[in-house]
Amino acid sequence: MPKEIKGNVGRKPPEPSANHDDIDEWSRRQMPDLQNIVRRLDKEIRDTLADLYYAVYRKRAYYGLPDYGWIIEMVAYDVSVNVVFLGGADFDSPPPLGTTDRTRYVKVTTVADAERPELRGWIEQAGHTAGWK
Repeated sequence: MPKEIKGNVGRKPPEPSANHDDIDEWSRRQMPDLQNIVRRLDKEIRDTLADLYYAVYRKRAYYGLPDYGWIIEMVAYDVSVNVVFLGGADFDSPPPLGTTDRTRYVKVTTVADAERPELRGWIEQAGHTAGWK
């Protein structure tokens, strides 16, 4: 059974930055086996969505848009990177994991997983779905 992700209720959102340097530094601190996955996911998110702002908060990378708030959270664990869509429950064909609030997520364990078409589709949908404000 997948681990339940605690919602953002009661948490203060991170302070946004237009500077991507925090994400770069965060990705360099991840386990070596996950760094290529993190970099590929980051590139996919930035190539798919324009006008992003960024933050690193509680060892997690966040991507947001001015009108929608924080839309994607990336969390690196020992053997996988979870891409959390903070409004993912509202997607057409939402990501398979997650049971709390509106968040849904996918576990990415290889660079090939990061290049799956459905992941890009979820990233595109995140760009048009309200997230965490």
